[in-house]
Amino acid sequence: MTRSITGPAPAAPLPSPKERRRLREARALSEEEVARAVGVTPATVRSWEKGRTSPRGRRRAAYAKLLGCAGHPSAPHPSAPHPSVDVTRSSATSPTAPPTAPPTEPGTGPAVGIRTAPEPEPAAPEGPGLVPRARERLTSEEAFDVLYSRTAPGLTRQAFLLTGRRTLSREAVEHAFRIAWQRWPEVVRDRDPAGWVRAAAYEYAMSPWHRLRPAHRRADPLPGDPARGALLDALLGLPPSYRRTLLLHDGVGLGLPETAAETEASTPAAASRLVNARTAVVEQVPGLVESPGPGGRSVVLHERLRALALAEDVPAPPSAPAVRAGGERIAELWTRAALCFGVLLISSTAFTLHTAPTRYEQPLAPAARVGGVPPLGGPQKLTPQDLELQKSLRDELTHGPERLVPRIP
Repeated sequence: MTRSITGPAPAAPLPSPKERRRLREARALSEEEVARAVGVTPATVRSWEKGRTSPRGRRRAAYAKLLGCAGHPSAPHPSAPHPSVDVTRSSATSPTAPPTAPPTEPGTGPAVGIRTAPEPEPAAPEGPGLVPRARERLTSEEAFDVLYSRTAPGLTRQAFLLTGRRTLSREAVEHAFRIAWQRWPEVVRDRDPAGWVRAAAYEYAMSPWHRLRPAHRRADPLPGDPARGALLDALLGLPPSYRRTLLLHDGVGLGLPETAAETEASTPAAASRLVNARTAVVEQVPGLVESPGPGGRSVVLHERLRALALAEDVPAPPSAPAVRAGGERIAELWTRAALCFGVLLISSTAFTLHTAPTRYEQPLAPAARVGGVPPLGGPQKLTPQDLELQKSLRDELTHGPERLVPRIP
């Protein structure tokens, strides 16, 4: 046996982690597509793009070839479907099409019928190899309509699992997309537009202020099927944070770090919520007790949530143009209200400046009761004797020894 003197084959060159993500997005590839083409999980691809790990061997060569940095440009692997449209504004240069479904590993795969992200469309071959078709530029309205049509139905079912109220779930999705349309420049440049809308819908659906509304004080009746009714009852009995964590991880299929980020919690806290939520659900749903281990339990929960979401009759969301018109109308009303408030504030300030005194006026001292004064003030009423004396004094002569009158020389 001889040892090669040439050493191992040189590894395929890879750019920096940030450049890897830029190249992937420039080719309009999602993390899931790259993961399927290379043969890893989307979490591994995210780790490569953040610089925590780096691919090796054949995966490194396939990853470099997929990014187009292996010496010659390359098209995506045939097993990696390519999006057919680019959901961006006309002026945007970075691809912002809604990402595809989260990981499909056991226990983390997205539930059909409640997924938020759209399904990718396979690319058609054009000549030798698979050359990606030219991305079609869409207007803002068209891009919003594409995102809405692909994510609104599944998001409505998710909101129903969170609240148990069909009307509130439809209202939450409509509210989230109205806000998304008002902030469309921000949403369209987000890395996960569907996740942005999902977080807004969850926040609105789980707001405690809905308890003050008579229409939403009580949940809708449970499903007639005992199994589905028990699962929904157990889900609604969880604390809101546990319920959201369980649905995102076992229902939608997000990873634990992504679930923690969306629920604004640390990863250990999200893991603790998930474990406690699963335990509480298992105690009330007998079919989950026989599941082998935590991974199997997650798979069973995933299937049960999927079946529950698909079996329930939730109201269909309104059309995308109606949602856009509603968002524009609400934004216009708020703008007019702000202008009216500003005019009122300016008018009241001007009136105050016009009518206010220009110098300081000392305030009058408050009235106080004075004590020790006779109840009748002023001259007293003259008695008959006083009147007689007064008359006699007036009749007397002014000269004489009886009266001294000063004389002026």
